[in-house]
Amino acid sequence: MDFDLSASERAFRDEVRTWLEEHLVGEFAELRGRGGTGQEDIPVELQIAWERELAAGGWLGIDFPARLGGRECSLSEQVLFHQTYVETRAPGRLPNMGVTLLGPTLVAYGTAEQQERFVPPILSATEFWCQGYSEPNAGSDLANVGTRAELDGDRWVINGQKIWTSLAQYSDWCFVVCRTDPDSARHAGLSYLLVPMDQPGIEIRPIVQITGGTEFNEVFLDDAVTDADLVVGRPGRGWEVAMGTLAFERGASTLGQQTSFRQELDALLAEARANGTADDMVVRQALAQAYATLEILRYNNLRMLTVVDSGGVPGPEMSIGKLVWSNWHRSLGELMVRVRGAAAIAGPAQPGEDYSLDSWQRTFLYSRAHTIYAGSNEIQRNIIGERVLGLPREPR
Repeated sequence: MDFDLSASERAFRDEVRTWLEEHLVGEFAELRGRGGTGQEDIPVELQIAWERELAAGGWLGIDFPARLGGRECSLSEQVLFHQTYVETRAPGRLPNMGVTLLGPTLVAYGTAEQQERFVPPILSATEFWCQGYSEPNAGSDLANVGTRAELDGDRWVINGQKIWTSLAQYSDWCFVVCRTDPDSARHAGLSYLLVPMDQPGIEIRPIVQITGGTEFNEVFLDDAVTDADLVVGRPGRGWEVAMGTLAFERGASTLGQQTSFRQELDALLAEARANGTADDMVVRQALAQAYATLEILRYNNLRMLTVVDSGGVPGPEMSIGKLVWSNWHRSLGELMVRVRGAAAIAGPAQPGEDYSLDSWQRTFLYSRAHTIYAGSNEIQRNIIGERVLGLPREPR
């Protein structure tokens, strides 16, 4: 992939930067450099308002077809948007599952009616989605889902439980992987249903995390219902669609993530120089290792984007990237604690103040989850070992 910018790409980058500067005003001005995954220092209602501001500017659907309200931006333009967004220290984005996961899935696998019904509200930020994949006995082993759905006349009746459902309490809809063939096992007999959240058959229970936030939830489906035609793909063939959704999880935004990681590392370097810990040989070595690994991650991301740009589908690059970045960020959180010393575990400055985590403390705590969600370290290593290195399969 050629990253020497053309005149049109430079103009696009300038358009993004100018729009952000013009709209990060008023209540949004205070959000610069705040928010993001695990950084729950912005009220969700304000994050939703910012998503709608982005939608009004046409920035939610940059990679979507124009017929559905998108911009049909090239891959280079998508990369530039995400990089420029982070460089301007715009607010950390709400995990918008509709834009990043469900929308692309509908474009690839949905019917014309499903696309026309759901994609425009996603791109206008008037409907929000959550992901109904993981269960207590089916986390990394997604094929082991126990949630079941039965077709009853013109609707599906769904029973089961989902867990770690991000922002379910603010979502209008959920895309649910469930078993619709009671005699099936593993990958066969699964279906991919679109389920409204506002109904008596759904109960949401927030899960309090180590950071004190409640991004994740348990979702209980007790005779929940959805229309018969709200199955994406063929009934019983949901595994293909579910895997397609996961393929959209890592793409053009990877270099934006890379930029945010570099900002965190630069801030930590400045802190280490200021408090003298940079003179410690062990700390210096750890900082150098963090820098080197981040560069390796950048080149792997470029390799993955090159595959996408040439019309291919990334394979091991995605697992390698996920394994590296999740461990890198967790290690950075640990290094933050080492560099900051007692300040890393200190509470409020004044007696009687309510204790709240600062951004680095949140990074240290929340980054523990990175090596678990979106495919645990163990799963990623299995994929790399079996599909790349040709090692024997793990005993089942």
